[in-house]
Amino acid sequence: MNSSTLVQKIWNFCHTLRDDGVGYGDYLEQLTYLLFLKLAHEYSQPPYNRDTHIPKSCDWTSLRSKTGAPLEAHYLKVLHKLGEEPDMLGAIFFKAQNKIQDPAKLARLVQMIDAENWISLDEDTKGDLYEGLLQKNAEDTKSGAGQYFTPRVLIDAIVECVRPEPGKTIADPACGTGGFFLGVYNWLTREGVQLDRKQQKFLKHKTFFGNEIVPSTRRMCLMNLFLHNIGDLDGEPTVDRSDALISEPTRTFDYVLANPPFGKKSSMTITNEDGEEDRDALTYERTDFWQTTSNKQLNFLQHIVSMLNTTGQAAVVLPDNVLFEGGAGEKIRRKLLETCDVHTLLRLPTGIFYAQGVKANVLFFDAKPKSPKVQTKGVWIYDLRTNKHFTLKTRPLRREDLQDFVAAYNPDNRHKRKESERFKYFDFKTLVARDKASLDIFWLKDDSLDNLDNLPPPDVLQQEIIDHLEAALAAFRDVAAALPKSG
Repeated sequence: MNSSTLVQKIWNFCHTLRDDGVGYGDYLEQLTYLLFLKLAHEYSQPPYNRDTHIPKSCDWTSLRSKTGAPLEAHYLKVLHKLGEEPDMLGAIFFKAQNKIQDPAKLARLVQMIDAENWISLDEDTKGDLYEGLLQKNAEDTKSGAGQYFTPRVLIDAIVECVRPEPGKTIADPACGTGGFFLGVYNWLTREGVQLDRKQQKFLKHKTFFGNEIVPSTRRMCLMNLFLHNIGDLDGEPTVDRSDALISEPTRTFDYVLANPPFGKKSSMTITNEDGEEDRDALTYERTDFWQTTSNKQLNFLQHIVSMLNTTGQAAVVLPDNVLFEGGAGEKIRRKLLETCDVHTLLRLPTGIFYAQGVKANVLFFDAKPKSPKVQTKGVWIYDLRTNKHFTLKTRPLRREDLQDFVAAYNPDNRHKRKESERFKYFDFKTLVARDKASLDIFWLKDDSLDNLDNLPPPDVLQQEIIDHLEAALAAFRDVAAALPKSG
């Protein structure tokens, strides 16, 4: 059975559970627990005979031998017990809960997973299966799961431009379900690439490092990596359940590829004595930051600079406000241009992210050793936004839509580039002379402004209007959050 058939088979069962109020995300979590236990069971059998460190009272055999109320009660005990275990086990089952309240449906799910021999599936099939489930979950925009999901075609294009090398470290301080990690993994194991034993071992154990603050998203990331044969059952997970911005990084990395959370303000929710909730702006006082700000995106940008070693490379998805915002934003942009080689900016089209109202870009830059010299000579900007219209369902972004950008980026030698209609070069003096050193630069004429015949289809136009309204609403919320509280 191929991965797409398996995805459909497993996903179809979710429709049955929806009647019981089990959402897509909850279903995917239960699949994660059960798939992990089934795979651990298979690894404990010949010819592998691995010690999975799962207590016998909590193993797969103990689950599949029960039905009805005893199964539900035992499943609860298993989740609680494994959540207290160390290493990967404890990380996967941290605060795990049973969301399937009908014991008969839980038994059916166990039987469905038990029917497959998961180890016999190759890594690509297992990985494609889980990635397919993650994408279906992200498509359920009401759940908000899409905010942790970067379009995989965009990730693939970014990775093809950066071209990570074997034996190098990759970090993502807001790794979500692990999309960038898997993009790099696929690049390093693509057809025609032969890794030696040392490189294979490094890829499995020492390549990927991340942070994910949401426990359920982190467990999905760990499962995603595990299904691609990254990490070990009994190993310490390299994805921390922590806020990456709290403190300076304890080590540096060769590459940082990231799509930090959307939304400008960092905040924390405080509950007072009367049980009322209030959100306070959160600032991070760090000596390695150029500026102290409550703008989450600017903080992530500064943090990523600190994460890079002196030859490190970064590609970061950032919203438009990071390109033009004044105050701390301007000071951070000027410091970034001075201290790093900021060489490429990709202006992304709207309608490609599951979180609506997003106008985003990909900023590519390289770290440099400390020097009094300005490190950015100029920035190449590619406009994939003007006169480009996409929606998630009827006109999704495809890999071929990004091919011209990848060719223009010229990964073989980015110092030999040519300008085109959508690809222009702006030198350092031009950039810093602009108001607030804004990188929000566009030059193409929007055809739809002059010619009604060039308007996009109604569904695309509708989505663009929604995106603009969502972006405006988000901006108003940020302003409201920054206003002093009355009384």
